[in-house]
Amino acid sequence: MKTRLELVVVIAAVAYAAAKPLSETAPRNKLLLVSFDGFRWNYDQDVDTPNLDQMVLDGVKAKYMTPPMLTMTSPSHFTTITGRWVEDHEVVHNMMFDPKTNLKVPHKETMRRSAWWDNGVLPLWITAQNQGLKTASFYYPGGGANYSGQVVNRALVEENGHPDDNETEWRENIDKVMSWFTEEDFHLVTLYYGEPDNVGHAKGPDHPDRKKIIMQIDRTIGYLREAIVRHKLQDSLNVIITSDHGMTTVKKRPQVDEIILNKYLNLIALNSFEILDYGGFGILTPRPGREQEVFDALSKAPNLTVWKKEEFPESFHLAKSKRLPPIVVVADLGFNLNSRFIVYVNKGDHGYHNGEMDMKTIFRAFGPDFKKNFVSEPFDSIHVYPLMCKLLQIQPEPHNGSLSVTENLLSGTTRNTPRLSVALLLSTLLAVFSTL
Repeated sequence: MKTRLELVVVIAAVAYAAAKPLSETAPRNKLLLVSFDGFRWNYDQDVDTPNLDQMVLDGVKAKYMTPPMLTMTSPSHFTTITGRWVEDHEVVHNMMFDPKTNLKVPHKETMRRSAWWDNGVLPLWITAQNQGLKTASFYYPGGGANYSGQVVNRALVEENGHPDDNETEWRENIDKVMSWFTEEDFHLVTLYYGEPDNVGHAKGPDHPDRKKIIMQIDRTIGYLREAIVRHKLQDSLNVIITSDHGMTTVKKRPQVDEIILNKYLNLIALNSFEILDYGGFGILTPRPGREQEVFDALSKAPNLTVWKKEEFPESFHLAKSKRLPPIVVVADLGFNLNSRFIVYVNKGDHGYHNGEMDMKTIFRAFGPDFKKNFVSEPFDSIHVYPLMCKLLQIQPEPHNGSLSVTENLLSGTTRNTPRLSVALLLSTLLAVFSTL
């Protein structure tokens, strides 16, 4: 039988091993998450995309992926990187707003506004860093914020007005990310591209230019795969390629009447705050005592559905939000919400119900931990977070996803998730020791 001194030594040794940062224990594979904004689930089906096609043979594909409500860039991206519904992470719109002050901050200007992103939910970058890993964000929404004093190890934030479609720059960005992995030993990098969203908005999803940008994306994926081989990362880097929402054609006059909400209620007299001229989703704060009047008037407007926030369908996962105003309006697919007159000129848009097929998006992945030539059934984007934690071998924060939904994408050789916490391990060992 071992002496008490020998047992103390064993306990200390085990506790020391458990306390070491995960990056100092067994080798782990790295992870690159790439998001192409506004890549609808079927955008590659009417275009020649040899690299996307080969990636499916060499990896996995979901038939499509369902974004959260709201089908907007910032809310959806933050759901992917946190594994939380929008009502939990509270990034409820592309615009930062405050109904009390009438503040409205445009989308790209919110990227460094920590007050919009830091609501008590930790994104994957910070969770990974707290467990010994090194992370970076390249233009990914939320990457430039401060989370209770913690920042991403390296964060590049796209400047307002920066062009999103420069193919040469896209390749340069890939080269930079590859150097982060190989020369600086980053474990997780998130890389964001603003296309095909911009073309989808400006030209519409059926325009030839949308097909051209998909071909450019395909060439970029081919370049990415070549870069992975050049940097000898093919056996140690997992890659997930996804998006935030789809895109639909906007219905225009004279074929249809666009929605002008001021025809149905006096917005100035009845509302104290609104964001309505923004695609398929709108929010309103009625003046005190006028809530029912606003709701009843909007309920008579065609081609939209109006909800009181507390009466949201449970599937929206929005009712608990403290940020959303009390009245929310969602247009029927393809209809624009306009407040007092028609100001919205986009030919394609999103922000509609996430059950609409045009709002669905893509999920593709390849790398040493993924199966090959595997097509999965559709799933919600909320489930990508626990999959990424599994790939990185880190303990996730509380989240709304489930690894059971996406675990079938893995080859079965992925290493186990982290061990017991140090405190739990020590308490268990000491309990055994006290009985000897």
